[in-house]
Amino acid sequence: MSSTKMIVGLGNPGPRYIRNRHNIGFQCLDRFAMRHHLEGGRNQLRATVLDAWITIKGQRHKTLLVKPLTYMNASGEAVGALARFYQIEPDDIIVVHDDLDMESGKIRLRRNGGSGGQNGIRSIIQHLGTPDFHRLKVGIGRPPGRMDPAAYVLQDFTREEEERFSLVRETVCDALDCWLSDGMDVAMNLFNG
Repeated sequence: MSSTKMIVGLGNPGPRYIRNRHNIGFQCLDRFAMRHHLEGGRNQLRATVLDAWITIKGQRHKTLLVKPLTYMNASGEAVGALARFYQIEPDDIIVVHDDLDMESGKIRLRRNGGSGGQNGIRSIIQHLGTPDFHRLKVGIGRPPGRMDPAAYVLQDFTREEEERFSLVRETVCDALDCWLSDGMDVAMNLFNG
């Protein structure tokens, strides 16, 4: 079996969604690629895929960065197909996604679990056939007043939020580095504070 790790960022493809709250997974993956001086990528099995060796603490990690191009609700189609193609076990997959039920700007790593109402995660569980993959949830908070959550997640971050989330994206990258180099237990201990 492959020892490749897969890091998936969830979002919707296309320029109109780039700065949306719902696209925090794509945004974090872009920042992670920049941090490690990775460029390019190719379209494969309905995703943008960038495979690279990432060096952390002197150790090299074979890593696949994946941004599904299926739109959020069908993310599992791409993730499932890529996991099968590269023979990546669910335990070697981490998915970065937004979470409405967490305080805005907080992050939380989880080993597995249900979808929590996140349709991208629901789709991945369905297409992998298991909930036993890792998640890195990024809190975006609840919509104000009676605003429809579907409308809220598809709004861009406000200017004030954007200042805070530039730091959040860096913390997510730190957590991903830790997950790659030290594993999920260490990452959870360090970043679930």
